[in-house]
Amino acid sequence: MVGRIEYELAGADLGEVRFALSPMNELTLSLRTWREPGRYPLQLPWLHLTQAARAELDGEMLLALTNDSLWTPDFLTPRPWTPLTRFDDELAALAQTPLDVVRDDIAEVHPDPATRPAVLTGRRDRVLRRITTALAAYWTACFEPWWPRMRAVLEADIVFRGRTIAREGLAAMFAGLSPRIRLVDDVLHVHLSSKVGFRRSTAGEGLTLAPSLFTRNATAPISAEEPPLILYGARGAGTLWESERPAAPRALAGLVGEVRARLLAVLDSPASSTELAIRLGVTTSAVNQHLRAMRDAGLLSSARHGRSVLYLRSGLGDELVSAAAPR
Repeated sequence: MVGRIEYELAGADLGEVRFALSPMNELTLSLRTWREPGRYPLQLPWLHLTQAARAELDGEMLLALTNDSLWTPDFLTPRPWTPLTRFDDELAALAQTPLDVVRDDIAEVHPDPATRPAVLTGRRDRVLRRITTALAAYWTACFEPWWPRMRAVLEADIVFRGRTIAREGLAAMFAGLSPRIRLVDDVLHVHLSSKVGFRRSTAGEGLTLAPSLFTRNATAPISAEEPPLILYGARGAGTLWESERPAAPRALAGLVGEVRARLLAVLDSPASSTELAIRLGVTTSAVNQHLRAMRDAGLLSSARHGRSVLYLRSGLGDELVSAAAPR
């Protein structure tokens, strides 16, 4: 690790830190998997699922939006402000990006004009229009069908981080994001594999934390002029594309039934009914019936987060699972 970004928190309190989601960030960062699929083994099932669709896209432009170091232009990873961010809103904002920003950010990623991809040269308004069109088609073909599933994992991560803050404090939450991140007094250190380095305050802007399914380590904008933002790897990415049959204690299955026992087994961290249906290989409507029944019995708690209702084992549920575990 040769680079380091330092964010001076204007008071190490919750008011300086917000969590948010960005569909555009996920879309842009996923382009790294095209160039280096071997570095993103958890996403190989998704790459196989979308292989035919990707062949019909503007691959020349999409591949040009990364370089050999897997950098992407900063204007394509905007700072989100809420967990409820919509892709259509981000796409509209992208289309209005100042053309000098487009020029400068592309030059950061491809600094040598002699080797810069031809699709990124020429009139900047045409380049921006082609980028926007290519990303819109990519979203429709390869992201939109799976976005509810992706969003459920990302939202569950945010809930988990919030619980960590409540239980252990801000420093513990930062330490859990990535080995590359640590809070020292009121300064957050983010170590990077690139040579980027700067120090700036978050005063007046705060710091946004955004979980991602397409980054293995913490990353941040490569320009000090960009608003403070850290993208970090979301928990649960390893289960995103696979159905699972979690083993349930036999005694518990005998008491509440096989499906409810399996649900209790996996709900030691927050999850939505959509995510749980995919992971257990049952229908969402069936999962919802089981979840509501167990919540009414006091075995689960639930909370709305964004567009999803996330479920978590209650204290009573923890005791039940623990008591039924094989000795």
